[in-house]
Amino acid sequence: MKAHEIMISPVYKVKEDDTVRSVIERFIEHRISGLPVVNDRNEIVAYVSDGDIMRYIGKHEDRILDFFYHVVTIKGDDVEFEERAKELLNLNVLQIAKRKVITVSWDAEIEDIASILGKKQIKKLPVERNGVLVGIISRGDVIRQSFKSIM
Repeated sequence: MKAHEIMISPVYKVKEDDTVRSVIERFIEHRISGLPVVNDRNEIVAYVSDGDIMRYIGKHEDRILDFFYHVVTIKGDDVEFEERAKELLNLNVLQIAKRKVITVSWDAEIEDIASILGKKQIKKLPVERNGVLVGIISRGDVIRQSFKSIM
């Protein structure tokens, strides 16, 4: 079975000039946890997930780096949680999104897709055809399709 046979299309996505506010609105509206970020040609330039948001709003503790002859302290948060959350809404999505995006070709085999999702420990894989976003495949899509005919 090929990617184009199990992928979800059209794909919920955001543009590279959108704010995190629009990302969170789509998360809430569509009950999803991640979105590809695309340019004007619908090419994938990044991926933003609920984990990226959690890392931003979560508490950042002070860190102490102890080198052989020198100790460095990296200061954590001076800003309260609510203020960090409000600040996040107006950021450009590319300020928190992952730029290195793992994708699959629209003719990739389901076992290769399962392998990538498992080994890379990711929830979704954008599907590309000729460098353009055409669909998305989740772990659940692979499980449903893999076991539908044998159960």
